[in-house]
Amino acid sequence: MKSRNRISVQQTQRMALTTGLATSIRILRADAAGLSRYLEEQAAENPQILLAKPQVQDWLPRWKSAFASDAERPEQAAAGPSLVSHVLGMIEALRLDPDDQRIAIALAEALEPTGWIARSVAVIAAQLGQGIPAVETVLRRLQESAEPTGLFARNLAECLRLQAEEAGELNPAMTAILDRLDLLAKGEIDRIAREAGLDPADLRQAFGRLRSYDPKPGAGFEANAAPVREPDLIAEKGASGWIVSLNRSALPSVSVAEGRGKGRAEARALIKMIEGRNATLLSVAQDILTRQTAALEAGLGAMVPMTMAEVGETLGLHESTISRVVSGTAVDTPRGTWWLRALFTKAPREGGPAAGALRDRLARLVADEDPDAPLSDEALAAALAEGGAPIARRTVAKYRAMLNLPPAHRRRRRP
Repeated sequence: MKSRNRISVQQTQRMALTTGLATSIRILRADAAGLSRYLEEQAAENPQILLAKPQVQDWLPRWKSAFASDAERPEQAAAGPSLVSHVLGMIEALRLDPDDQRIAIALAEALEPTGWIARSVAVIAAQLGQGIPAVETVLRRLQESAEPTGLFARNLAECLRLQAEEAGELNPAMTAILDRLDLLAKGEIDRIAREAGLDPADLRQAFGRLRSYDPKPGAGFEANAAPVREPDLIAEKGASGWIVSLNRSALPSVSVAEGRGKGRAEARALIKMIEGRNATLLSVAQDILTRQTAALEAGLGAMVPMTMAEVGETLGLHESTISRVVSGTAVDTPRGTWWLRALFTKAPREGGPAAGALRDRLARLVADEDPDAPLSDEALAAALAEGGAPIARRTVAKYRAMLNLPPAHRRRRRP
């Protein structure tokens, strides 16, 4: 039987990450400071890009009525912990024995700003004179207790796997993708399907969920605890409700130089990208704060559960786009400066208050307690339950660590 050469035509769809798309994504996820630096770099390379720096002025957060219900309490911002203080508080809450405590501290010291561990378990074990199994046991306990999920991961695949486990989405399709991230980066979904013996449609669905995870859970923490910086957005209450606007004093204005010259098309394209970024940022922020109107009116204790999927569905945007927009973005409100990402919170129990609201109530309970008889985690859980928020003691300990609040015996006033 003779073989014959055949010519066939096959059409496939694949998204290519072009230079323009990469630039658009970078601009979309940049905060005001990052965008200003990027524009300065572009203006230095392209003389057709003209920047007009905003008028320099001192910016102060609007603390007026920040604690309207607590008139006698000093008006101040609730400073969030840095990554280091956050994980150290979490480790303290675990009440480990001395050997495990030493291992946990070494793992915390190995954290990169991304939230991943920079050194291998073998190296850390050798430095401590411990066995690798002992270090891995403590590491797994830290990973299970960490919030946000993904901290203490050893690599990208483990970081995403931890988040998939928590979401209950670590099915065969998700596992196949996480085992072949190198192929996923090349867009070879069909090859992964063949190797894993799975339906490509299931893999694409798992990939859609994967894009909503946070690959760098440590990046949401500041290098220092909650520094006051000029916010990207300003929220003000008008006659028709809360309105969000750009903080123009934090961004330079961009224009194209007059006349002719090379680089004008690139300059116009850059301006168009910035306009698109600003429009997307405003629409996302407006939807978020509309959902969290109660928090603007009464404080963070009135936050309601909200997910990126819900906001994305309303605006016709993917979860990954929402995640990029809110990353590092701050909004100035009459109750202080808030991170947009911090307003996304789930309810520990179905139908219950949002986790962010519970943390705010917990902080207030600790602030109002008798320093001579501070409340234990069990007492705090009972107090929250009386307020209509049943919560486990372990969850209270977890939230207390996130707020950088020491345990009761350390909060007790010394004679």
